[in-house]
Amino acid sequence: MLKFAPEDNLSRYLQDIRKYPMLTAEDELKFSKAWRDNADHDAAHKLVTSHLRLVAKMAMGYRGYGMPIGELISEGNVGMMQAVKRFDPDKGFRLSTYAMWWIRAAIQEHILHNWSLVKMGTTSAQKKLFFNLRRLKGQMQAIEDGDLRAEHVSEIARVLDVPEQDVVNMNRRLSASDNSLNAPVRSDSEGEWQDWLVDDSDSQEEILGDREELTDRKTLLANAMKVLNDRERHILIERRLKDDATTLEDLSQRYRISRERVRQIEVRAFEKLQTSMKTQIADRRQQIKQHPGAGSLAN
Repeated sequence: MLKFAPEDNLSRYLQDIRKYPMLTAEDELKFSKAWRDNADHDAAHKLVTSHLRLVAKMAMGYRGYGMPIGELISEGNVGMMQAVKRFDPDKGFRLSTYAMWWIRAAIQEHILHNWSLVKMGTTSAQKKLFFNLRRLKGQMQAIEDGDLRAEHVSEIARVLDVPEQDVVNMNRRLSASDNSLNAPVRSDSEGEWQDWLVDDSDSQEEILGDREELTDRKTLLANAMKVLNDRERHILIERRLKDDATTLEDLSQRYRISRERVRQIEVRAFEKLQTSMKTQIADRRQQIKQHPGAGSLAN
């Protein structure tokens, strides 16, 4: 399998990975189960190689950070292999949707640990700033040298939910990379920084990420609903999960109990639901702590 893409062989690498066919949903499911159940390395090889183009495409999106593209693709391939190793085909998602989180995490971790400006340890808020500040500055056309204007600092802090001082500090740390939009990306490249201004429209990656997040929230809710009995579940749905909520009077007549009793059941069911969802989230955070490479995925 092609595990790396040296810079001088990048074009050849990109041509070579096109030889690997894309898998149908049925083949992907078959190979995923073969790897999970029987440790079939040939199946794992097919799963990884069929997604090498996805890795390369995502790595290209990080060219503006000054890292050799070959290194980024190589790290992304490591993330892809981790995704295949941990993928559960029974969840009902396509591997690409799951894998892009691992690919992104591997690439971002490599950048954070190898770019001289950010070799120090970074918090989740600093990571968020590092990978979003340039995009937001471009959207605001706040690309002048020096410190950001106060209104830009406030807006970026609000959008990213971070302290304003963190925005100021990160902008100063990254200022050397934003000297001029007409400066070349590299000395041996004709491309300029202005070529990397972000399109305001959502990228396919963002759309997939939003879809994954929505699915994840629905899964949390569905699992939490299992802790309720039939009556609690029905009352909670009728009272809180419908656009046109059923009245206490209607529910009291259906169950032949008082309206106050219906209200008490509703409140108790909602509290049980909250407790279950908080427990699930805490369990996930614990899993992330055990696998630091996936930590940036939660950011």
